[in-house]
Amino acid sequence: MNLELQQFKAEFFKALAHPLRIRILELLAEGDKNVNELQTLIGAEGSAVSQQLSVLRSKNIVYGTKDGNRVIYSLRDPMIVDLLHIAKQIFNNHLIDAISILDKMNEEKETGGT
Repeated sequence: MNLELQQFKAEFFKALAHPLRIRILELLAEGDKNVNELQTLIGAEGSAVSQQLSVLRSKNIVYGTKDGNRVIYSLRDPMIVDLLHIAKQIFNNHLIDAISILDKMNEEKETGGT
């Protein structure tokens, strides 16, 4: 059971491991959108957006609903929004740590290392 959960997590994070897929999820966190809307907001080609949506669909992270001749994409689980927010907080914490280290290094340089 534990191995299955670890495998699921690994596959899930692999599916998120692309900047365009993260951007798509951030946009879908704001509300459901079709491929054309995503393409316009991202400024990427439709084929690139469709390809990344396909990966997200195959891992059950997003799903599409037919609306006439369009497909409207949605997040499968609203907790994805929380995950993206937490990832941003972790990034900010790392950034704060890096800035703190740089500040200390600059102080040491200015005082001659004493």
